[in-house]
Amino acid sequence: MSAPDTPLVFYVKLQVKPERVQDWLDALHTLVDRMADEPAFVSCDLHRDAQDPTLFTLYERWNEASVEDFLAHQSTDYRAAYDALLPELLQRPREPQVLELLQSWH
Repeated sequence: MSAPDTPLVFYVKLQVKPERVQDWLDALHTLVDRMADEPAFVSCDLHRDAQDPTLFTLYERWNEASVEDFLAHQSTDYRAAYDALLPELLQRPREPQVLELLQSWH
């Protein structure tokens, strides 16, 4: 399988319970350490909102042609373990978006 011309990009917003931020960060680091070993993984950036210390975003880049191709490779034990923790760690469900690259400046 050849890599697509532009990576598949996800922007995921997560509102973490204030008392569970460190638990979520620990779970996230475990997840991303495993994701980084996946062949299609390009990068993942974690950001915290400057005004709200419980609001985080992930910016993920994958060498996958489509969301469907991405999802076909995501049935892993470590993803299931992370997903199972989210209801007790988050204030509300995560908000994933797929971004489409229009232009890039360097």
